[in-house]
Amino acid sequence: MASPDDRLRRPTPHRPPCRRPRPRRHAHHAARRVDRQRRPRHGFRGRLRHRGASARLLAEHTSDIGFLGEENGGIEVRKSLVWALDPVDGTVNFVHGSPLCAVSLGLLTGRRPVLGVIDLPFLGCRYSAAEGNGAHANGEPIHASTTTRISEAVVAMGDYAVGEESEEKNRDRFALTRRLATNMQRVRMHGSAAIDLAWLAEGRVDAVVMLANKPWDTAAGVIIAREAGAVVVDRDGAPHSVDAKATVAANPEILPSLLELLNDEMAREG
Repeated sequence: MASPDDRLRRPTPHRPPCRRPRPRRHAHHAARRVDRQRRPRHGFRGRLRHRGASARLLAEHTSDIGFLGEENGGIEVRKSLVWALDPVDGTVNFVHGSPLCAVSLGLLTGRRPVLGVIDLPFLGCRYSAAEGNGAHANGEPIHASTTTRISEAVVAMGDYAVGEESEEKNRDRFALTRRLATNMQRVRMHGSAAIDLAWLAEGRVDAVVMLANKPWDTAAGVIIAREAGAVVVDRDGAPHSVDAKATVAANPEILPSLLELLNDEMAREG
């Protein structure tokens, strides 16, 4: 009979690597790589040159999955599986030294997200979710808030528009801000869609309103928020997808009241 020492020295059997793509593992790996490249010791501005690191990693290890990102204009979106990546969501915050920025990576199928990872490297937080498996923050389960009254809810609102036609675009945003501030407990503007949706999932805010939808910003956050118990829709109440015009999310108790506020304001602006 072999001694314990003999068994310890015995080589383990060779196991061939799995050749099938493993999106969840690669999503976390990509987030970790960008996390390392954005830690404070490297400086905020100097690490912007690494924006493509996670995209290259995904292309190398999951070449059969398409890719959708701000920098590449959204190539290969017709594939059945598509990564949606924003390596620096909250770029203005990042450049100005604010820790409110994130790496956002979602996996889309049928133009809806089924897997998401959001990494907040300067706050030491990682949010993740896979369809049917719940949402987690640093490995611990998280849930959306149970606030039942919109007057007691905190809403995170998307940024105001800048650049060409910003004055016209912001008319709706200013009017909506005024309406939300009148009817809700507080309005917050974090400057990152990924953080807004992740904090909705964790119960740090009770609702999210963004009059825009860029899939590389929202895909990961949408699946994380949904798996935490929030409902995410377009401005008209239709289920949120890549094609949505806006991103509205809250727990099921206050979402109807939130949509009523939005639709009333839309009708007034008419």
